[in-house]
Amino acid sequence: MDANSRPVTSAQEGVHEQLPALVARHARSEYRKPFMPYNRDAFETSVAAWRAAGSRPLILDAGCGVGLSTRHLARTHPAHFVIGVDQSADRLARNTAWEGPVPANFICVRADLVDYWRLMLAADIRPAKHFILYPNPWPKIGHLARRWHGHPVFPVIVALGGEIECRSNWRIYVEEFAAALAQLSGSAVTAERFAPAGPITPFEKKYADSGHSLWRCAAVLPS
Repeated sequence: MDANSRPVTSAQEGVHEQLPALVARHARSEYRKPFMPYNRDAFETSVAAWRAAGSRPLILDAGCGVGLSTRHLARTHPAHFVIGVDQSADRLARNTAWEGPVPANFICVRADLVDYWRLMLAADIRPAKHFILYPNPWPKIGHLARRWHGHPVFPVIVALGGEIECRSNWRIYVEEFAAALAQLSGSAVTAERFAPAGPITPFEKKYADSGHSLWRCAAVLPS
């Protein structure tokens, strides 16, 4: 990717005023959208690979794109098994530039995260670490419900527990994600600006090379 990315622009200047009510409403009801068969198949395939690797502590790379971040996480966490999930078969099929041996402790699968997260919770499979790296920010004020923290599936994300980290090049997205985590978990969660020692996703590299500020929040959620 060339270093020519434009920063996120939005008429929204801070955490959306409707976020607390939306998060509370979703927490009061169970999201019952029917599971798609291909998502069940992807879930079963990835879980079988994890179990074949000895059911090591699990890392979920949610929205892994081309899978570069999944490979980085597998290399830096050799005692874990990493599952990368993305809804785009095209992205997952792209050749990814990688230096050195490809780690063996990961798998990437095509699935809709809304189903995948719920299937994990239903199967009582909990990630030790959970990364949501550079999701679509949906920056328009009316897009709140399209952001992960405004989606009905967000209580499932929190219920999965473990260490969770969200990164974005839009400060407001991370501040909202942190506020929603704090609201549901009862833990103090803050957003912080950071500079990665080495980019682990193509977007992280592109945003950093383009001079964007990068933001993240991290929390340890109760099981």
